[in-house]
Amino acid sequence: MSGKRILAVVGATGAQGGGLVRAILSDPRGEFSARAITRNVNSAKARELAELGAEVVPADIDNAESLKNAFAGAHGAFCVTFFWDHFSPEKEHAQARAMATAAKQAGLRHVIWSTLEDTRKWVPLNDDRMPTLMGKYKVPHFDAKGESDQVFNELGVPTTFLLTSFYWDNLIHFGMGPKRGGDGKLAFTMPMADKRLPGIAAEDIGRCACGIFKAGNTYIGKTLGIAGEHLTGSQMVAALSKALGQEVTYNAVSPEAYRSAGFPGAEDLGNMFQFKRDFEQVFCGARSLEVSRKLNPSLQTFEMWLAQNKNRIPLG
Repeated sequence: MSGKRILAVVGATGAQGGGLVRAILSDPRGEFSARAITRNVNSAKARELAELGAEVVPADIDNAESLKNAFAGAHGAFCVTFFWDHFSPEKEHAQARAMATAAKQAGLRHVIWSTLEDTRKWVPLNDDRMPTLMGKYKVPHFDAKGESDQVFNELGVPTTFLLTSFYWDNLIHFGMGPKRGGDGKLAFTMPMADKRLPGIAAEDIGRCACGIFKAGNTYIGKTLGIAGEHLTGSQMVAALSKALGQEVTYNAVSPEAYRSAGFPGAEDLGNMFQFKRDFEQVFCGARSLEVSRKLNPSLQTFEMWLAQNKNRIPLG
C-alpha cells in the first residue's frame, strides 16, 4: 500500500462505501489504497474489510474532529449520509457540513459527495400536488442532500456531486420486494404508473465512484448521475418473474395509497416515487447509462443482479 494515494471512505461498512472499498482493493495495481471509515472498527464488516487489505479507521460523521483525523493525509474522500438511521434532514445537513469542513481542513484534492436532487426546485412548498413534510420538505431524504451541495461549494472543496439511483438491494433489505397476497400470488408494489425508474446495484455505486477517482480531475466541479438501467414496473416484474420462476404482478398503486401505508418513511417514499414519476424525463435524463458504464465497465443490469441475488429476496 505504500506509495499509493489514500482514499478515505465514509460509511465503509454500508452499501455504497463498501462497494467503493472493495473496488479499490480489487484493483491491486491501481493508484489508490482504501481507508475504511466506520464508527465501529470491531464490527464483523469492518474486520472483513481489514482482512481484505483496507486500513480501518474510527470516526463518526456526527463528530467533525474525528473526521478531521480520519481524513488526515488522504488524497480524497467519499462522503455519504444515511437518512434512515435517524429520519432527520437537519442531522443529515449537519453531517454533510461536518464532512465538508473536515475535507477542507485536511486539504483533500478530490471529494465525491453522494447526493440527490432537492425536489423543491421542481415542486415548491406551496405546490399541493404532494404534501409538504416536516414543515419544509417535499422529499426529506432527497432535499436534505441536495440542499447540502452548497456547503461543499461554499467551502471550496473540490467535489464531484454523484446522483445515485434506487438500489435494487432495497428488494432485499428495505422490505420493497414482492409480497404474497391473500390469493398466494406475488405482487410488486410501486407508485410509478408506467414511468421508468432508474435503478442500480448498490455495489456498482462504489465501482462508479472508483471510476470517478481514477479519472483524476475530469469530474471535479461536475454533477454526475448513475444507474444500471431505467426500467418500468412492468419490466421489473417481468425480470422478477423470470428469475424467481413464478409470476409476479405489478401493483401500480397511487402515491396517496403508498403514503398512507403506515410504515416508517412511507410519506417520504410516496413523495419520492411521485417525484420520479412526474419528472421522469428530468430524473432519468440526469442518470446516463452510457456515463455509468464508462465509469464502471462491469455495470450490472437488473437481470444480472437478480441472477446473483434472487435467493436473498424475502418473499413475504
